[in-house]
Amino acid sequence: MIVSTTSRLEGRPAKEYLGIVTGEVIVGANLFRDLFASVRDIVGGRSGAYEDVLQRAREQAIAEMRTRAASLGANAVVGVDLDYEVIGSNGSMLMVSASGTAILY
Repeated sequence: MIVSTTSRLEGRPAKEYLGIVTGEVIVGANLFRDLFASVRDIVGGRSGAYEDVLQRAREQAIAEMRTRAASLGANAVVGVDLDYEVIGSNGSMLMVSASGTAILY
């Protein structure tokens, strides 16, 4: 399935627009990962642990969006937007959401 941030695919007219599809993932932050990330921030390094969690969450949100698009009969999702939010009473969770328009080409 083609997934694109553009609103259409060059040279491929859409046969049918099937509607908006979304995928959401919420992940909790780990206490030890938080501790090591804050130490790295103090010494100026990158937080590989957070980067890995963010990458996995983004991939899962896109995969969920693709699954929902496929269930509508789509073979592409265009106009994809990714959003990231910190949620929870003390910002202990990260939400990644992907949304776009399911299309049949």
